[in-house]
Amino acid sequence: MPFPDLWPDRVAGYRSDAVAPEDFDAFWAATLAEVRAHPLDLILTPFDAGLTAFDVYDASFSGFGGHRVKAWVILPKGDARAAVVKFIGYGGGRSFAHEHLLWAASGRAVLVMDTRGQGSTWSAGATPDPVGSEPAHPGSMTRGITSRETYYYRRVFSDGVRAVEAAQSLPGIDPARVAVCGISQGGGISLAVSGLVPGLAGVMPDVPYLCDFYRSVGVASRDPYLEISRYLSVHRGQQEQVFRTLSYFDGVHFAARARAPALFSVGLMDTICPPSSVYAAFNAYNGPKAIECYTFNDHEGGGPAQEVAQLRWAKAVF
Repeated sequence: MPFPDLWPDRVAGYRSDAVAPEDFDAFWAATLAEVRAHPLDLILTPFDAGLTAFDVYDASFSGFGGHRVKAWVILPKGDARAAVVKFIGYGGGRSFAHEHLLWAASGRAVLVMDTRGQGSTWSAGATPDPVGSEPAHPGSMTRGITSRETYYYRRVFSDGVRAVEAAQSLPGIDPARVAVCGISQGGGISLAVSGLVPGLAGVMPDVPYLCDFYRSVGVASRDPYLEISRYLSVHRGQQEQVFRTLSYFDGVHFAARARAPALFSVGLMDTICPPSSVYAAFNAYNGPKAIECYTFNDHEGGGPAQEVAQLRWAKAVF
């Protein structure tokens, strides 16, 4: 397979020319103030997952609009002082608790956030998105895309912030030792949260999605970015409005506001998340950072090799 983006000797230096809207910070401050007007109301219900080395809870908390967001909370037996919040890739849901044991096995608590309105593609979810939408292309990428107030990811990123607050409130957890992680869309949510929540212990975005939208929509050769181009092929004349909305949700702008230590990953043959878009976020990231590059890998990135790298990195960070 050929390299689908910039050649390897050029891509690492790529920087996006995307400019954040002047009211980017004010928009997100107002959004989160609105979200926090609802009590977090974290509910933990013991769940028998057959995992004798862990305590598992079927959890929920109030996200955007006070809507209930489902989660798994997995605690290793004994005291856990640190926690990892895990976000899920596009189309998936929280699925089964036993699929999320890596960080719990390292002695850290884990909160796995379900993604509202998703979870019927490759893994099951349990959280509806009760907010309606104007005409949209099938999938999530264009739901409410003509306005920053109605765009789908305003709700998802807000849920992500609340998931971190839920993890910080878990019994025994040091709020200063909470990190976030995720692959693809999960990596994009991690980046958004890193720019919205001060004091995170670490950020681990693997092959992150939702970065450098204008370039990604033009370069990616596989969904989900193509949902946007197909939408625009029907809704001719909305390009300026659509990309104006997306500018409030671009991982590049969140990365520029982040301060926590971060470990990224990128696959240089990635046809879903263009490698240049990952480097756009990485090069904009404003905290201590490192990146693992998998030259001959597609969207799977490093897979288990990246998990080994994360465990080593996290041992030194939180």
